[in-house]
Amino acid sequence: MNGDALSRLATGRKHDLFIEDVECCRKQIADAVNGKRVLIIGGAGSIGSSTVLQIAHFIPRSLHVVDQNENNLAELVRDIRSQKEGFPVSDFRALPIDFGSPVMRRLVKEQPSYDFVLNFAALKHVRSEKDTLSLLQMLDTNIIKQARLLEWLAEKSSPLRYFCVSTDKAANPVNMMGASKRLMEHVIFSSEAYEGAGAVITSARFANVAFSDGSLLYSWLRRMEKRQPVVVPRKTKRFFISLREAGQLCVIAGTCAPDRTIVIPRFHPEKDLRELFDIATAFLRFQGFDPHECHSEEEAKASIDADLACGRYPLLLTPLDTSGEKPYEEFIGKGERGEEIGLPNLLAIYFRGFKDGRVKAFLSSIEQFLEHANVEMSKDHIIQLIKSVVPEFQHNETGKSLDNQM
Repeated sequence: MNGDALSRLATGRKHDLFIEDVECCRKQIADAVNGKRVLIIGGAGSIGSSTVLQIAHFIPRSLHVVDQNENNLAELVRDIRSQKEGFPVSDFRALPIDFGSPVMRRLVKEQPSYDFVLNFAALKHVRSEKDTLSLLQMLDTNIIKQARLLEWLAEKSSPLRYFCVSTDKAANPVNMMGASKRLMEHVIFSSEAYEGAGAVITSARFANVAFSDGSLLYSWLRRMEKRQPVVVPRKTKRFFISLREAGQLCVIAGTCAPDRTIVIPRFHPEKDLRELFDIATAFLRFQGFDPHECHSEEEAKASIDADLACGRYPLLLTPLDTSGEKPYEEFIGKGERGEEIGLPNLLAIYFRGFKDGRVKAFLSSIEQFLEHANVEMSKDHIIQLIKSVVPEFQHNETGKSLDNQM
């Protein structure tokens, strides 16, 4: 299947959005990567893998990739070793490790200091806020383990640069996932969470990554393999970037952005917003089918065999009414401002945090919940704790979860 063609179908662009930005930053990227020791956490996921391959072009001395997902890690190694042009990194390691575990601490302690660390590990689905236990796991992964890792790196006076990916949903968050990534920004930029290692720390918020693991567009591929209806929400527009563009953005933000900044794409709503229904119909036609619009799960499931027999495919239209959904996308939150950083397609937000102990207090409270099973807690209690650090968080609770729908 032609990945580039599918990406163009989703983004509406014939060329990569950040080509000029990469060229502007090429020397800085090379200075940050060439001959350096690089650690990439969560590097076997879609965005992490794209970034790994792009980092490799600049020939680091060491490239170590940590990811708990053994299957994705194996696929990454196969992709790397199958490249026609070869793989220029002599010290490459793929490690199936939980980045917040004692094993990870041993890795950091035993290895020579890393010069550049990129972290993609996260629970990134809105559906993960469906219950208190799933929510606690999200906070543990997205926040507690971040602080723990930064402490371990600080013990080694490492790294020189640290990058952690965020999300557009962190701007004026309405769901727990977005709020957790906004909290993550506070943790990585705040000296309250750990004793600072003197590193340049940056992040990035960006749009939906077309056909990335677990995304809506990715589900269409899997659904077709399993002869399931394709599903799309009605009257919903989103910004999209390709996997390659996501990797380019992360490399630029990780190597070239000013300290304590969050890099964002310079999108234009009238030009760059894409209707999901239009993408879905184009996707089905790309696969050789005419879309058959369905308006109930029963209709869509019942029509699959008859539709396939006559060159059609069921396309189920659903309302955008589950908890935590936003009717629009934004990258700049309340009280923030996009600043020029000398790049044609990227801006940066300079982080404004707190110095009153609230980040440290939040971390302590969540750790109490995680470590002591007898401590009473509820989803509402956790929401109030989050609001102590992210006052702009306005949770959109509808009582409906994606896990209850097809």
